[in-house]
Amino acid sequence: MHSAEEAELATAKGRVEELRARIEHHSHRYYVLDAPEISDAEFDQLLRELGTLEQRHPELLTPDSPTQRVGGVAAARFAPAKHSSRLLSLDNVFDGEELSAWHDRVVKGLGREPSYVCEPKIDGVSVAVVYERGILIRGATRGDGDVGEDVTANVRTIRGVPTRLRTADPPAWLEVRGEVFLRLADFARLNKELGEAGKPLLANPRNATAGLLRQKDPSVTAARPISVYFHGLIRIEGRAPASYSETLALLREVGLRTHPESKPCATMDEVRAYVTDMEARRHALEHEIDGAVIKVDRLADANELGATSKFPRWAIAYKFPAEEQTTKLLDIQVSVGRTGAVTPFAVLDPVRVGGVTISMATLHNAEEVERKGVLIGDSVVVRRAGEVIPEVVAPIPSLRKGDERRFVMPTDCPVCGTPIVRPEGEAVARCPNLQCPAQVLGRIVHFAGRGAMDIEHLGERTAAELLDRNLIATPADIFYLTAPQIGQLPGFKDRAITNLETAIAEAKNRPIDRLLYGFGIRHVGASAARALADAFGSIDRIAASSAEEIAAVDGVGDVIAGAARAFFDRPETRELLEKLRRAGVRLDEQRATPSGHLDGKTFVITGTLAALSREAAKSRIEALGGKVTSGLSGKTDYLVVGESPGTKLDKATKLGVATLDEAAFLALLAGDQPAAADDAS
Repeated sequence: MHSAEEAELATAKGRVEELRARIEHHSHRYYVLDAPEISDAEFDQLLRELGTLEQRHPELLTPDSPTQRVGGVAAARFAPAKHSSRLLSLDNVFDGEELSAWHDRVVKGLGREPSYVCEPKIDGVSVAVVYERGILIRGATRGDGDVGEDVTANVRTIRGVPTRLRTADPPAWLEVRGEVFLRLADFARLNKELGEAGKPLLANPRNATAGLLRQKDPSVTAARPISVYFHGLIRIEGRAPASYSETLALLREVGLRTHPESKPCATMDEVRAYVTDMEARRHALEHEIDGAVIKVDRLADANELGATSKFPRWAIAYKFPAEEQTTKLLDIQVSVGRTGAVTPFAVLDPVRVGGVTISMATLHNAEEVERKGVLIGDSVVVRRAGEVIPEVVAPIPSLRKGDERRFVMPTDCPVCGTPIVRPEGEAVARCPNLQCPAQVLGRIVHFAGRGAMDIEHLGERTAAELLDRNLIATPADIFYLTAPQIGQLPGFKDRAITNLETAIAEAKNRPIDRLLYGFGIRHVGASAARALADAFGSIDRIAASSAEEIAAVDGVGDVIAGAARAFFDRPETRELLEKLRRAGVRLDEQRATPSGHLDGKTFVITGTLAALSREAAKSRIEALGGKVTSGLSGKTDYLVVGESPGTKLDKATKLGVATLDEAAFLALLAGDQPAAADDAS
């Protein structure tokens, strides 16, 4: 090898090692500590640079590289993977009396009171992960407890599973047990994407996780946001923790994520308090749980207690009330939402699920009804998790009597009689009449809702009364209501009238992203509304922008841009904006009075600056009258480019946005005029 090639390889090797260390550091910050230090775009840029170097110098590629989280050919089947020791399942208790009986057996077996550790019982999929000398070599499902399926390629894609332990002195062998799951927010987002694409919806987070973990193509698993918490040792060489508490500390020490709700409990009274608290907060967690796990803390005590042929005696699962029940499907009817979506819903024989009596449940769309094979008159499994709308999971065909009947989707809107249409490529049928009373009511309720204009005391019942009395017809009409008009509503006396008037007045000054979200534009959620508000600074600028300019904003894209453009092109939208303007509703972002030479200039920052933190740079810009946004568009004046910039640099070039390196940016802050756009880059 020539000296020049050797020098290049040495340089590449140093950069590869540096990139791997930085990527693993930021992966740990994001997926384990939930405390990211850089943006997703900056992380992706690091990963791309590493991948480019490894392609250029394949001799530098190693199995534990972060780029190898997804790789290899899809397996025809999963090979068996034998665990170092049997992975036992837990016995269950269902009430305080049964928990006390288990505790009495533990005390009898040990001859004294032990201490415990409690943690949530995640409703996920159990895995066993093996590290040899700190390198991930295998991931397997639990299987029958002795032998599972080798799903290493898929486990590598889970960001919370490091490919290399974060320790300079790793154990020669570390086999750990964890629980893989989907966060509820991620599950909801996946189902929304599937529904909009007209694909079958996922039944529940656990089943979805199990399916993703057993994908033949690891790239499919990698594309989904699976999470993991580790909760036990199967086998370790070179270290010997004395307790479960020490085990959790060891796992955290080497970079493995443990549940933040794990808690030591010195007495059974503390255990009972933990169980009560966890049941009360079960729906506030990021994932589904079906109970709490109680473990004897000292491993010597656990060894002394031993296990039966099925269950350990040193641990128990306290199961919470079931969130699935069986009931009768009395009828299938349809509702019409604010976007015109005509959605089937189930009318049920009332049943108590998850502590609440329900008599209705969603069926999503006609295709889902057909896919699930649900018939009117069926006995069905109904599911409710937290504040999520109850849904029909599946019918029970074995209980059919022969008089059940199929659901037929109506051809006309049940509210206004307009023929229903189903846009090409969509699973949802819609009423196209924008003046359909159900849509009008839905838009008013959404506009006044907490995530939008947050007009307290104006809920669905009040909105319906206002519409029935012809006191309002559009969201803008809310701001013209008078005290005598509000007084016409049932139950509205002096104090209630004043409260609603005050809430309406306060709503006039909401940030414009709340107003934009409140319009109820299809596909424009809260995050997209915030990105558009940041990028354009006013409703009028958004309304005057082309679909291409809107789509150029980070996090927006063509679908959202097309929906926004269609909304602002409607004559009724222009009338709505004019009425809001006359009523004094805020249509522009408010900012401090400009105090410098950057008045009116919009900046986006990408990469890492050496002299200033991101927040310090933003403060300096705003102090001089400028504005910093996250979304890059044709309206952006300058892109400030630091070290390791993300994709925004390429986008700026395409949009013709002037770019400033750090030296030019600091000079601009000092008052120097920037070079022309072509030179600034």
